[in-house]
Amino acid sequence: MEEHNHGHVRQDSVPGMDHAAMGHGEMDHDDHAVHTQGQHAGHSTAMFKNRFWLTLALSVPVVYFSPMVGHLLGYVPPQFPGAPWIAPILGTVIFFYGGQPFLRGGWQEIKARQPGMMLLISMAITVAFIASWVTSLGLGGFDLDFWWELALLVAIMLLGHWIEMRALGSARGALDALAALLPDEAERVIDGGTETISITELVAGDVVLVRSGARMPADGVITEGFAEVDESMITGESKTVPRTVGDPVVAGTVATDSSLRLKVSAVGDDTALAGIQRLVAEAQSSTSRAQALADRAAAFLFYFAAGAGVITFIVWSLLGSIPDAVTRTVTVLVIACPHALGLAIPLVIAISTERAARAGVLIKNRMALERMRTIDVVLFDKTGTLTKGEPALTDVEAIDGLLTDDLLALAAAVESDSEHPVARAIVNAAQLTGAPVLTATDFRSMTGRGVQATVGGSALAVGGPALLAELNLTEPERIAMATRGWKERGASVLHVIRDGAVIGAVALEDEVRDESRQAVQALQDRGIKVAMITGDARQVAQAVATELHIDEVFAEVLPQDKDQKVAELQGRGLKVAMVGDGVNDAPALARAEVGIAIGAGTDVAMESAGVVLAGNDPRAVLSMVDLSHASYRKMWQNLVWATGYNIISVPLAAGVFAFAGIVLSPAAGAVLMSLSTIVVALNAQLLRRLRLNPADAR
Repeated sequence: MEEHNHGHVRQDSVPGMDHAAMGHGEMDHDDHAVHTQGQHAGHSTAMFKNRFWLTLALSVPVVYFSPMVGHLLGYVPPQFPGAPWIAPILGTVIFFYGGQPFLRGGWQEIKARQPGMMLLISMAITVAFIASWVTSLGLGGFDLDFWWELALLVAIMLLGHWIEMRALGSARGALDALAALLPDEAERVIDGGTETISITELVAGDVVLVRSGARMPADGVITEGFAEVDESMITGESKTVPRTVGDPVVAGTVATDSSLRLKVSAVGDDTALAGIQRLVAEAQSSTSRAQALADRAAAFLFYFAAGAGVITFIVWSLLGSIPDAVTRTVTVLVIACPHALGLAIPLVIAISTERAARAGVLIKNRMALERMRTIDVVLFDKTGTLTKGEPALTDVEAIDGLLTDDLLALAAAVESDSEHPVARAIVNAAQLTGAPVLTATDFRSMTGRGVQATVGGSALAVGGPALLAELNLTEPERIAMATRGWKERGASVLHVIRDGAVIGAVALEDEVRDESRQAVQALQDRGIKVAMITGDARQVAQAVATELHIDEVFAEVLPQDKDQKVAELQGRGLKVAMVGDGVNDAPALARAEVGIAIGAGTDVAMESAGVVLAGNDPRAVLSMVDLSHASYRKMWQNLVWATGYNIISVPLAAGVFAFAGIVLSPAAGAVLMSLSTIVVALNAQLLRRLRLNPADAR
């Protein structure tokens, strides 16, 4: 591609993880794998799904052959040899197979002395399992047939965890995407040609050949060749940048139009890409320790149920009724784990995720949804997020006697054969203003300086300061006055030269999105500060910030330092949502309380974020804020209902009002538990009334 005097951006290596740790073959490609901490450790979405469907199938005959269910629904289960053992046998399979994740998780919570949902579930199904076998074997004369309740409890809890885990983001996704940016092999230059080797065999000092369209296998310095390099995976900038002899390049970037030879300067844990990977891993691990809302409720219910069970047994034993003590205690412990609690959060998350997707917002991480309502500041990456990430013509100045439309027509004619983003911006501007369409011949690109062609018999050229210096030209005073102001605000300036004289100039800038103004204002109206971060010069950043009325600006920030700015904001006690689109944004996205990736950005940015915006509309962030508040209200409503049911039903099951003839039987407790689940499900469905349209953001 042609060069219009864009400056070089040098990237420094960041120490980090060696490439062996990033190797494709060593990555866990199970896209259902989840983080290694918390109640889902070692589990996968597929595992919960498979166990749910089999458990559901086994639960049907268990429920159908249950005398308690038959009595409640007014039918008599079929009687034939072996029929009474269908529920015990299938219930036992359900307990050990379907309940295995909860039993294992409960044991882990006991060892960690952190009771939560898994221990509450495992306690309920274990008590139900033992009590049901005691009843099936006719021991002690108890009537505690909980096989059907055990089956439904395990099935519903498996369903809840399956739904929940589908909404969780994979902690390794970003690392997989980073590893995919590196080629597996490199062409090392040797005497008489090249040899293909694994990139793990490269050492500093090797010279490698990078062909057109290929990625750099390591950090290095160009020793031969010139190419436009796509560095978007590092900088987030959509436009290519010129790289030639002596310039540094970064592993994973792409030589788009020509081959290069480069001397390797960093491999393994010394490359910039490996450093970014390390930062992503550290930041993700630091944000995965928050305890889920439902777990806190489950911990409370565990202590409440266990305490109630002990008190119930002691009191009824002192009253001289050991059978009643056992019956009441078992009933308390079984109904202490309401189905509603298992579905309260997952259902809200599932519906919220679906509503968000319809609004172009992909929620990858449950905690991102919960945290968004607490955000104090939204930190936007400038290029490609608040701006369009591509140049747009903003000003034209011509010498006396020449109309600006005519100047623009001449510049567009010269640039018409170029595919450079700057050339497209000039041509598009000429078409929009209705400038005359002129024909150019003898088009030629001048590497690093600009382009030239013949238009109407005159030799014309369009280029930046390097072209003026080469031709020893100076700007006329009128042009100089205009370009001085353009440069002060950070615009790129190109001059139009005809027959050896400067006849005008044009200014090009990264165009601010119209949607950005609305997004910034709406966030501030909600009491949320807006900050911007960019690697651009301060005057460029300040011009955008002033136009959008942004509260705080971080300018001239090196790619590897962006996550430090997030940490700086967090150090002030602020909760941060980061919005970005490049690989260099990945550590910052992972470090922030909520990482939001622009969907048109890189795979790594999207994998590192808890939220992905399908489009480039920053107003979609407002949808996330509104959804977070709405879903959090529903979560609390569901948890209050689920735990409130227990607070009322457990004392009744314990027989607190037995003196008045009010006792909650095991069957009645199980029915009420199911009704509680229905209420929670219906309440979650009310979220579907929420309308999330970025265009309506206020």
